[in-house]
Amino acid sequence: MEGKQKLLKDCRVLDFSNETGFLCGKILGDLGADVIKVERPGGDPSRNLGSFYKDEPDPEKNLYWFSYNHNKRGITLDIETETGKEILLKLVKDTDILIETFPPGYLEKLGLDYNALSKINPQLVVTSITPFGQTGPYKDYKGSDLILTAMSGFMSVLGDADKPPVRPTVPQSYMWIGMHAAEGTLMAYYHRGMTGEGQQVDVSGQAGVTWAASVAPAFYDYNKEIPSRSGCFVTGRSITGAIIRAVYPCKDGYVTYIIYGGPAGIRTNQQLTAWMDSKGMAPDFLKNKDWAKFDIATVTQAERDQVEAANMEVFKTLTKAECFQGFLEKDMLGYPVMTAKDILEDEQLQSRGMWQQVEHE
Repeated sequence: MEGKQKLLKDCRVLDFSNETGFLCGKILGDLGADVIKVERPGGDPSRNLGSFYKDEPDPEKNLYWFSYNHNKRGITLDIETETGKEILLKLVKDTDILIETFPPGYLEKLGLDYNALSKINPQLVVTSITPFGQTGPYKDYKGSDLILTAMSGFMSVLGDADKPPVRPTVPQSYMWIGMHAAEGTLMAYYHRGMTGEGQQVDVSGQAGVTWAASVAPAFYDYNKEIPSRSGCFVTGRSITGAIIRAVYPCKDGYVTYIIYGGPAGIRTNQQLTAWMDSKGMAPDFLKNKDWAKFDIATVTQAERDQVEAANMEVFKTLTKAECFQGFLEKDMLGYPVMTAKDILEDEQLQSRGMWQQVEHE
């Protein structure tokens, strides 16, 4: 962001967070805030996490660290010493936001909790991020990515129905937590701008990651039925209980394609049938099908399986790029499943400056 576009250009942030808060500070920095990452003597333990540049284990070559802290300045401070406490209290006078991920009660024992700091700076916003929040029976429990993915309910909807729950391959919970922490912090900062009052933002990692479970809690609340893991299928769309395939293998990966109803679904189904026919791969039952009468709510599993099997054969002959180009040209609902490499090379993200070259000594 340049000039007046910097939403937080006059905001100073002290970032005492670990991995659960890195993204929160990064978002504030991306919005123009002057974020100061505070590390304890010896450096933040997260500097020793991978991945490393050219796979050389070195805290100064930690790609994970730089990904989420590259837009922050850095200092070392030991707040357990009297000198460290004095320095922090001086810094707080000119600080707008403080992000911390210490266990509940830790800062209070040091005389540095929100109540103490707000007496020095009543406008201070303190964002406290913990695995389970500042209150409740779990407040003193520790929580890793695996723990939070499980106890948020997120893991229960991941994987195949006939197998145990799984976690995402790449740790994801900290990103959900950091995103919601930034959201709460910005709301508190806006409130401060309107009233002049600071406040403490209490962020529970468990609650933050629960949002990743999508409609699962609401589904149970409404239907009194626990949503099942469905792998590459979609459930809950048909009153007959039919499951819907959402992911198909193609020549070099996977594409997402769902047999929808309604006008958009009818057009897409008709276009795919015509595309298959042009390749000599459309079965007679598809060419003779009246898609205008197709009802996704009442379709039987046998009918879905028959159509999806035919779709499977044509997608296997196409690359992701060929599928995507065809979807665009034929005005269809379908999308390539992009890998990390695909994302890095994506022309849309490149054109918007998503990726930047960053020099490091």
